[in-house]
Amino acid sequence: MAKSGVAEGEQTAAADRAMELKRELQKLVKSLADDDGNEVMNLDAIDRAHKTLRCLSELKLNRSGGEAAVPEEFKCPLSLQLMRDPVIIASGQTFDRPFIQKWLKSGNRTCPRTQQVLSHTILTPNHLVRGMIVQWCEIHGIKLPESLEYTNEDGMTEGDKARFVSLLKKISSVSRLDQRDAAKEFRHLTKRTPSFRSFFGESVDAIPQLLSPLSQTKQDGGEPHPDLREDLITTLLNLSIHDSNKKLVAETPTVIPLLMDALRSGTIETRSNAAATLFTLSSLDSNKALIGKSGTLTPLIDLLDEGHPSAMKDVTSAIFNLCILLENKVRAVRNGAVPVILKKLESRNHVDELLSILAMLSTSQRAIEEMGELKAVSCLLGIMRETSCARNKENCAAILYNVCYSDRSTLKAMKEEEATYRTISKLAEDGSSRAKRKANCILERMNRGSNNNYTS
Repeated sequence: MAKSGVAEGEQTAAADRAMELKRELQKLVKSLADDDGNEVMNLDAIDRAHKTLRCLSELKLNRSGGEAAVPEEFKCPLSLQLMRDPVIIASGQTFDRPFIQKWLKSGNRTCPRTQQVLSHTILTPNHLVRGMIVQWCEIHGIKLPESLEYTNEDGMTEGDKARFVSLLKKISSVSRLDQRDAAKEFRHLTKRTPSFRSFFGESVDAIPQLLSPLSQTKQDGGEPHPDLREDLITTLLNLSIHDSNKKLVAETPTVIPLLMDALRSGTIETRSNAAATLFTLSSLDSNKALIGKSGTLTPLIDLLDEGHPSAMKDVTSAIFNLCILLENKVRAVRNGAVPVILKKLESRNHVDELLSILAMLSTSQRAIEEMGELKAVSCLLGIMRETSCARNKENCAAILYNVCYSDRSTLKAMKEEEATYRTISKLAEDGSSRAKRKANCILERMNRGSNNNYTS
């Protein structure tokens, strides 16, 4: 009896609330009908009317729960609510679109119900279940909101998705003209509409399809059209900027070999964008290892040696990022990075970036030996005298510190520099805290070396 009384009370309260909402809605409709030309007031009334209608709809849906229980197969396993837009995922399970999208957007790649790893994240509308839900709602007097074109949280619609699928088919065609048109459109879309990049993360086949024209040409032993290659490599660059794509792009088997080919040939923009792609991908430590093992440092160092102004920023950034990993540092030294960097520093090209790379490499004994053979000390001391950049002075001091502690033969040049210009003493007095520490250690090493020579 008590339960029955509570239920009756709840139903009465719900009925009163519904009546209140209906009266509010009548007032709003009347105010809209009596249009006084005040556009701001009308827009406010329309907005309030929408909210009132939504409250009425939800109230009716809730009230129906006491009359007819929602069948379990019509409930979303995540929200446990009646599904408005049922979709099927790769495991074959059905969920309400907004709730499964939230699950996937959080980085999950398993089915919430079966824990099965999903082969892709494409959502397929379940028209059968949707039809059954609509029929059930009609029988029980529940009206679901009209289905609108779905827009996800990135602002992309189902129409955009259809366009994406159409372009993938077009780029996979045998027509060279279709391939070039699709590649150009992909390049523009992934640049102009950043959220378009997310579509490539929804299928493991999307990136191989995108690159199929380049892969096929390589298998045939030919060279791709320069514009086609440039557009596809630039599209890869745009995709790699999207954080959730970085791992997928790097681990796609065709990507790194094609980037290496692009570093060696093609337009200078293609080569520069290939280096930029490797730079963005290498922000992940796992990608640093993968890229380094693939042998990309060799073509990167070759491109650095060529010294084309348009490519220097991207290629130095890529080499620096990769060399943060110890194994890649060893590879860079082995592949001839030190002499190439010193040659560029002699001509004072891109000093900031090159000194940063050389400072990292200077912890390698082989790099120090090469710097000794190539008379790097005088070059570095010259840069210290000339530059006003505190960061460059720090890097010069860090390199010289590593060199003088591992190669005593370099102390002579440093002493001569100090006697003539007091370069290191000035840095110990006026430099940044890091530069002062390094400069004082160098001076101490020089003094210790002088005392040892005197004693002997």
